[in-house]
Amino acid sequence: MDAFAFLKAATAKRQPVYALVGDEPFLKRLAREKIIATALEDADPDFAVGVYAGDKLDFSTARNELETLPFMAPCRIVVVEAADDFVTDNRPALEAYAAKPSAVGVLILDVTTFPETTKLAKALPDAAKIVCKTPPAYKLYDLQPWLVSWAKSAHKKKLAPDAAELLLDLVGSSMGLLNQELGKLAVAAGAKPEITAADVERMVGRSKAADVFRILDAIGDGKPGEALSIVEEMFSEGEDPMAVMAPLTGSLRKLAAVARLCLGEKMPMGPAMDAAGVPKWDKIRQGTERQLRRLGQNRLNKLTDWLVEINLGLKGGCALPERVQVERLIVLLARPLEAKK
Repeated sequence: MDAFAFLKAATAKRQPVYALVGDEPFLKRLAREKIIATALEDADPDFAVGVYAGDKLDFSTARNELETLPFMAPCRIVVVEAADDFVTDNRPALEAYAAKPSAVGVLILDVTTFPETTKLAKALPDAAKIVCKTPPAYKLYDLQPWLVSWAKSAHKKKLAPDAAELLLDLVGSSMGLLNQELGKLAVAAGAKPEITAADVERMVGRSKAADVFRILDAIGDGKPGEALSIVEEMFSEGEDPMAVMAPLTGSLRKLAAVARLCLGEKMPMGPAMDAAGVPKWDKIRQGTERQLRRLGQNRLNKLTDWLVEINLGLKGGCALPERVQVERLIVLLARPLEAKK
């Protein structure tokens, strides 16, 4: 079960064994908290929850804990952190336990991987396998609805859609970091009910993903050398080409949509930007207009096809190195318009 679906779902039946699978610690924390709250109801977790490091726990200790009913609580919960080696070393015992679990115990295994082909995975129902993975770079903006909802539920603030998009551009997909930044923004907002894009721009430190704004500015100014130097800087700091292209693709798709609406459907610039989802923030809109003028109609008409091509190429459809593919697209976009003959 996807962690987002698990967190949204109504309280479900308690499972004797859970696997929290993936690489997103913040999602794992939220899922763990929901499992514990569901299992213990109003009981005090301090008397019922034991947390163990997977590399220091033997199965007999875990089994004894799971068989012991705690004082003033409906069940005993054992959390095994970094449990990949624990699962590997104790797989037969865990398979036997899953087949005949303790009636008073809940075992939570925090693992990075949990192959569905294993007997243990097959023994657990879907509701007990919670997938807690960081969205891939090309799905960065899939987090926007969650971000808006989380700002309201956890921080009691309305997060404007363009502010959520800008926050994702600046911070990236780390949900823990996004939560930290939301916390700072909520405190800074004080009695103000809404966090705006201007608040995000003023308060949030720029991450590597935010360098995409600099690339777009260089494209808008017709400076391929400057744009390439920013890309090279990102690569030298370990940024993955897909991580570079994710926010860049989102912005370029909006440019293509604005161009289509303005040039093809003769829609005024403002309404076209609204329809394309360009944030209603002066700095971004001014940059968008500059980029549209610099690219020109010929390149704007080809932009969607170029984005499809590089998306397929970065997924293995092109023999060129991923970095070269990104650099080639940047040059195509940033080089000055050819003079009309």
